[in-house]
Amino acid sequence: MAGAVFGRWWRVTLLVSAIAWPVLLIGTGAMSPGPALAGAAGFAVLNTGASALLHQGIRHDGRKVRRALVARRNT
Repeated sequence: MAGAVFGRWWRVTLLVSAIAWPVLLIGTGAMSPGPALAGAAGFAVLNTGASALLHQGIRHDGRKVRRALVARRNT
């Protein structure tokens, strides 16, 4: 979800998800440090990346629609 909200800054969002999710899991006692935590961090990055990609796609399509509307209005 963070990628969808902060998709404009996708690089920073991916970095934050890679760090914040494992910290949250350890801090709440849901996981202990170990190899599984690396997998959880990887999954967090994939999840954030997918939603950031969705955000970017929506922005791209929105720009195309906006340009078409402006071109149509100017003719």
